[in-house]
Amino acid sequence: VMVWLRRCTHYLFIVVVAVNSTLLTINAGDYIFYTDWAWTSYTVFSISQTLMLIVGATYYLTFTGVPGTATYYALIMTVYTWVAKGAWFALGYPYDFIVTPVWLPSAMLLDLVYWATKKNKHSLILFGGVLVGMSLPLFNMVNLITVADPLETAFKYPRPTLPPYMTPIEPQVGKFYNSPVALGAGAGAVLACTFAALGCKLNTWTYRWMAA
Repeated sequence: VMVWLRRCTHYLFIVVVAVNSTLLTINAGDYIFYTDWAWTSYTVFSISQTLMLIVGATYYLTFTGVPGTATYYALIMTVYTWVAKGAWFALGYPYDFIVTPVWLPSAMLLDLVYWATKKNKHSLILFGGVLVGMSLPLFNMVNLITVADPLETAFKYPRPTLPPYMTPIEPQVGKFYNSPVALGAGAGAVLACTFAALGCKLNTWTYRWMAA
């Protein structure tokens, strides 16, 4: 009974974390729409994606103990996001703002670290965290290349009203304008280690809760 209870808890965690990851990263391809603050938004979105990916992927990876499951988790996130974006498209939202599967290569690096260090949890947190944190902002540039020009899209899909966050404001220059990838990678590398540790700790807490 305990085995099945633990398994069900595990699957529940995976679904909850994956759904929340998707919800928090659903707009991650839309920073291009914030024309005046594009780079600042890009940096923030890159960091948020990095953290949401690594906490879920690390949890899944350390729970199963099988290298490859981090990439599988990233695939779950990607598919969830595509489904959600598809639903938005059905409501008239332009599907040009597609989220490319930028999580996959970073998750592959996480799997590689876990495998190469013979499933050493501390190495996974340190090396995996740094690699995911530094790589995702770089891979995220793919989004910038693939999304359509926001002005062109705005003319192609005219809306009767604009939501508050899209109301035009006076042009501003973001504070992080110079190097969004470097800033995102630097902050991500530090923060991702913390979130990788959290992903590992979630397992410990789950097991202790189940054993109580």
